[in-house]
Amino acid sequence: MKQLREFDIAFVGLTPGVHTFQYQITDSFFENYGQQDFSNCNATVKLQFDKKTGFFLLKFEVGGTVTVTCDRCGQPFEMQLWDDFNQVVKLVENPEEMNADEDPDVTYINRTESHLNVADFVYEFINLSIPMQRIHPDNPDGTSGCDPKVLEMLAKMNKPGDDDTNPIWKGLEKFRDN
Repeated sequence: MKQLREFDIAFVGLTPGVHTFQYQITDSFFENYGQQDFSNCNATVKLQFDKKTGFFLLKFEVGGTVTVTCDRCGQPFEMQLWDDFNQVVKLVENPEEMNADEDPDVTYINRTESHLNVADFVYEFINLSIPMQRIHPDNPDGTSGCDPKVLEMLAKMNKPGDDDTNPIWKGLEKFRDN
Protein backbone atom coordinates (compact mmCIF):
# COMPACT_ATOMS: atom_id res chain seq x y z
CA MET A 1 0.00 0.00 0.00
CA LYS A 2 1.41 3.35 -0.95
CA GLN A 3 1.80 5.98 1.73
CA LEU A 4 -0.39 9.04 1.43
CA ARG A 5 2.17 11.84 1.72
CA GLU A 6 -0.35 14.60 2.47
CA PHE A 7 -1.06 12.83 5.77
CA ASP A 8 2.58 13.02 6.93
CA ILE A 9 3.12 15.39 9.84
CA ALA A 10 6.74 16.51 10.29
CA PHE A 11 6.57 16.82 14.07
CA VAL A 12 10.30 17.48 14.55
CA GLY A 13 9.92 21.03 13.27
CA LEU A 14 6.79 21.78 15.29
CA THR A 15 6.95 23.81 18.47
CA PRO A 16 5.38 22.31 21.60
CA GLY A 17 1.68 23.11 21.79
CA VAL A 18 -1.46 22.62 19.74
CA HIS A 19 -1.34 22.56 15.93
CA THR A 20 -4.40 22.13 13.71
CA PHE A 21 -4.59 20.16 10.47
CA GLN A 22 -7.62 19.65 8.25
CA TYR A 23 -8.20 16.96 5.63
CA GLN A 24 -10.89 16.62 2.96
CA ILE A 25 -11.65 12.94 2.42
CA THR A 26 -13.31 11.59 -0.72
CA ASP A 27 -13.67 8.12 -2.25
CA SER A 28 -10.18 8.37 -3.79
CA PHE A 29 -8.67 8.21 -0.27
CA PHE A 30 -10.07 4.69 0.21
CA GLU A 31 -8.52 3.26 -2.98
CA ASN A 32 -5.47 2.22 -0.92
CA TYR A 33 -7.66 0.32 1.53
CA GLY A 34 -9.73 -1.82 -0.83
CA GLN A 35 -13.48 -2.14 -1.28
CA GLN A 36 -15.64 -0.22 1.22
CA ASP A 37 -19.28 -0.78 2.16
CA PHE A 38 -20.10 2.87 1.54
CA SER A 39 -19.60 5.34 -1.33
CA ASN A 40 -19.72 9.05 -2.13
CA CYS A 41 -17.66 9.94 0.91
CA ASN A 42 -17.44 13.67 1.50
CA ALA A 43 -15.85 13.99 4.92
CA THR A 44 -13.80 16.58 6.73
CA VAL A 45 -11.34 15.45 9.36
CA LYS A 46 -10.01 18.11 11.70
CA LEU A 47 -6.94 17.09 13.68
CA GLN A 48 -5.71 18.90 16.77
CA PHE A 49 -2.11 17.80 17.23
CA ASP A 50 -0.85 18.65 20.73
CA LYS A 51 2.92 18.20 20.86
CA LYS A 52 4.29 17.41 24.30
CA THR A 53 7.71 16.22 25.41
CA GLY A 54 7.96 12.52 24.53
CA PHE A 55 4.39 12.11 23.31
CA PHE A 56 1.57 13.66 21.25
CA LEU A 57 -2.13 14.02 21.97
CA LEU A 58 -4.22 13.75 18.82
CA LYS A 59 -7.91 14.66 18.65
CA PHE A 60 -9.71 13.78 15.43
CA GLU A 61 -13.10 15.34 14.64
CA VAL A 62 -14.92 13.59 11.79
CA GLY A 63 -17.82 15.21 9.95
CA GLY A 64 -19.47 14.89 6.57
CA THR A 65 -21.58 12.40 4.65
CA VAL A 66 -21.36 8.95 3.07
CA THR A 67 -23.85 6.97 1.02
CA VAL A 68 -24.74 3.62 2.60
CA THR A 69 -27.30 0.91 1.88
CA CYS A 70 -30.23 0.67 4.27
CA ASP A 71 -30.27 -2.60 6.20
CA ARG A 72 -34.09 -2.65 6.24
CA CYS A 73 -35.13 -1.79 2.68
CA GLY A 74 -31.89 -2.15 0.68
CA GLN A 75 -32.07 1.34 -0.81
CA PRO A 76 -29.07 3.72 -0.69
CA PHE A 77 -29.26 6.87 1.43
CA GLU A 78 -26.93 9.63 2.59
CA MET A 79 -25.80 9.27 6.19
CA GLN A 80 -24.37 12.09 8.29
CA LEU A 81 -21.03 11.49 9.98
CA TRP A 82 -20.05 13.12 13.20
CA ASP A 83 -17.72 11.78 15.84
CA ASP A 84 -14.48 12.56 17.60
CA PHE A 85 -11.62 10.31 18.67
CA ASN A 86 -8.54 10.72 20.84
CA GLN A 87 -5.22 9.03 20.23
CA VAL A 88 -1.95 9.19 22.15
CA VAL A 89 1.32 8.69 20.27
CA LYS A 90 4.32 7.90 22.47
CA LEU A 91 7.95 8.17 21.39
CA VAL A 92 9.89 5.14 22.67
CA GLU A 93 13.22 3.39 22.02
CA ASN A 94 11.79 0.02 20.87
CA PRO A 95 8.17 0.39 19.69
CA GLU A 96 8.00 -3.23 18.52
CA GLU A 97 8.58 -4.41 22.11
CA MET A 98 5.65 -2.39 23.47
CA ASN A 99 2.35 -4.18 24.01
CA ALA A 100 0.10 -2.36 21.54
CA ASP A 101 -2.85 -4.64 22.43
CA GLU A 102 -2.86 -3.33 25.99
CA ASP A 103 -4.41 0.02 25.07
CA PRO A 104 -5.76 0.65 21.54
CA ASP A 105 -5.78 4.42 22.18
CA VAL A 106 -1.98 4.49 22.45
CA THR A 107 0.39 4.14 19.50
CA TYR A 108 4.15 3.76 19.86
CA ILE A 109 6.70 5.08 17.38
CA ASN A 110 10.48 5.17 17.46
CA ARG A 111 12.20 8.24 18.95
CA THR A 112 14.29 8.50 15.78
CA GLU A 113 11.19 9.09 13.61
CA SER A 114 10.64 12.57 12.24
CA HIS A 115 7.22 12.14 10.60
CA LEU A 116 3.91 10.71 11.69
CA ASN A 117 1.52 9.47 9.00
CA VAL A 118 -2.09 9.80 10.22
CA ALA A 119 -3.79 8.23 7.15
CA ASP A 120 -4.51 4.94 8.96
CA PHE A 121 -6.05 6.85 11.87
CA VAL A 122 -8.26 8.81 9.46
CA TYR A 123 -9.34 5.58 7.72
CA GLU A 124 -10.14 3.85 11.01
CA PHE A 125 -12.00 6.77 12.54
CA ILE A 126 -14.17 7.39 9.46
CA ASN A 127 -15.16 3.71 9.48
CA LEU A 128 -15.88 3.87 13.21
CA SER A 129 -18.10 6.91 12.61
CA ILE A 130 -20.48 4.80 10.52
CA PRO A 131 -22.88 2.84 12.75
CA MET A 132 -23.17 -0.93 12.44
CA GLN A 133 -26.91 -0.71 11.79
CA ARG A 134 -27.74 1.55 8.87
CA ILE A 135 -31.42 2.40 8.59
CA HIS A 136 -33.07 5.36 6.87
CA PRO A 137 -33.81 8.14 9.34
CA ASP A 138 -37.49 8.86 9.95
CA ASN A 139 -39.22 11.50 7.87
CA PRO A 140 -40.18 14.79 9.54
CA ASP A 141 -43.77 13.53 9.90
CA GLY A 142 -42.54 10.53 11.93
CA THR A 143 -42.97 7.88 9.25
CA SER A 144 -40.15 5.60 8.22
CA GLY A 145 -37.79 6.90 5.53
CA CYS A 146 -37.52 3.42 4.02
CA ASP A 147 -39.06 2.40 0.69
CA PRO A 148 -42.83 1.96 1.41
CA LYS A 149 -43.14 -0.97 -1.06
CA VAL A 150 -40.42 -2.90 0.76
CA LEU A 151 -41.97 -2.14 4.16
CA GLU A 152 -45.31 -3.44 2.86
CA MET A 153 -43.71 -6.68 1.68
CA LEU A 154 -41.92 -7.10 5.02
CA ALA A 155 -45.19 -6.59 6.89
CA LYS A 156 -46.87 -9.30 4.75
CA MET A 157 -44.01 -11.70 5.43
CA ASN A 158 -44.21 -11.17 9.20
CA LYS A 159 -48.00 -11.49 9.37
CA PRO A 160 -49.04 -14.86 10.81
CA GLY A 161 -51.30 -16.79 8.49
CA ASP A 162 -53.14 -20.08 8.22
CA ASP A 163 -50.42 -21.59 6.08
CA ASP A 164 -47.83 -21.37 8.87
CA THR A 165 -48.21 -25.07 9.68
CA ASN A 166 -45.34 -26.77 7.96
CA PRO A 167 -45.66 -30.59 7.76
CA ILE A 168 -41.98 -30.91 8.66
CA TRP A 169 -42.77 -29.80 12.25
CA LYS A 170 -45.95 -31.91 12.65
CA GLY A 171 -44.58 -34.49 15.07
CA LEU A 172 -42.47 -32.03 17.06
CA GLU A 173 -45.30 -29.97 18.67
CA LYS A 174 -45.41 -32.37 21.63
CA PHE A 175 -41.81 -31.35 22.59
CA ARG A 176 -42.47 -27.61 22.45
CA ASP A 177 -43.91 -27.24 25.97
CA ASN A 178 -41.36 -29.54 27.69
